[in-house]
Amino acid sequence: MIVIYIIIGIIIMVCFAWHVYHQRKLRLRAYLMQEAIRNHDFTFRLPLDGLLPGERAMQETLNKLGETIRQQVNLNEVESWERLTRVLTHEIMNATAPITSISQSLLDRDDVKGSPLEPGIQAIFDTSRHLNNFVVNYRKMSELEKPVLANLPLRPMFDDVCKAYPELNWEVDIPTDMNVRADAGMLRQVLINLAKNAAEAKAKRMVIQQIEEPSNSQQLMLHIGNDGLPIPAENRQSLFVPFFTTKRGGSGIGLSLSRRMMIQQGGMLDLAEKPLSGCHAGFILTILVSQQKQ
Repeated sequence: MIVIYIIIGIIIMVCFAWHVYHQRKLRLRAYLMQEAIRNHDFTFRLPLDGLLPGERAMQETLNKLGETIRQQVNLNEVESWERLTRVLTHEIMNATAPITSISQSLLDRDDVKGSPLEPGIQAIFDTSRHLNNFVVNYRKMSELEKPVLANLPLRPMFDDVCKAYPELNWEVDIPTDMNVRADAGMLRQVLINLAKNAAEAKAKRMVIQQIEEPSNSQQLMLHIGNDGLPIPAENRQSLFVPFFTTKRGGSGIGLSLSRRMMIQQGGMLDLAEKPLSGCHAGFILTILVSQQKQ
């Protein structure tokens, strides 16, 4: 009888120790999620190993909730940029239009041509025209058409972009029968923007690999890397801010516009935390997966 009591006591102690250990793990999970949200990192994915069935279901829901929050934050950010864009384009166009028109008229006058006034008026005209072109690019951020989603084969689209940039050595590692749900024109433009940026960064190699994401069968995640010039650490946070550019003569709308187009299609464009092997820069492209066979 004493042996039975000892065994029962050991079992109770083991169960108590496991319970204490398990509760500490749950508290650690809660702390990690709290810190992620506090730091505006809504991409958290905590593992499901070692959880009881109910806890596992709860963790799966929380993992998906983080993605939902991130999408909502991105949509709010896009809407804020749209409102700001409408106000600024209206005001700037109203200011630059008469300046450009008047300076152009003055440059056409015979008493201005060759006079000391001509360089100053020419500078005014050039500046106002440059500002007007800037506003035209700015308008692209607010006049983007609504996407028309359709089931599309992905590989042929990559093949078309590869042909447009033959100077890049393409390594596309995605299934040939992979279908996605996207706007064909928008998705093609995003791929072209990424290839164009890589070519301008003096890349020779472009690598596309599928990222396995078993917890989300409704989205396809692609890692798109290149061996061009690396992105400086101080520029990583501002990379998707409209009109931020480090290139001379660049408009700074390519990546921000690409991200906005992906958000409107239910996807996303992010900077990869770690480039692929042999690459110096990388992006994570998230696309909705087609639920219907082509």
